[in-house]
Amino acid sequence: MAALREIAGAIGTAKDKTKNKTMNKTTEKPRRRRILWQNVITVISAAILIGAEVFGAAYAGGWALASLINLDEYGAVPILQGLLMLLGAVVMVMFVRTAQRVEPFTAQI
Repeated sequence: MAALREIAGAIGTAKDKTKNKTMNKTTEKPRRRRILWQNVITVISAAILIGAEVFGAAYAGGWALASLINLDEYGAVPILQGLLMLLGAVVMVMFVRTAQRVEPFTAQI
């Protein structure tokens, strides 16, 4: 019984020490950030331009592939166009993420 009291006492003092250490810590103020609108507009403009090209190529490519393989008789044109549009969406997401690394959207004040 005495051993249990000693263990409980040791745990209690350890908790008190930890509690005091965390309560005495000072926290830094969060760093303020501002939006770099010129970079944001540049990336959005490039994404619109490149997106029009990518999705136009996907639309035309789906039609061309279906015609080349003679799948247009079976109604496969929209399926191929949809698959190529999904591929185009992946390309656009990769473009925007890479562009954001080159042209950061925010800066610390």
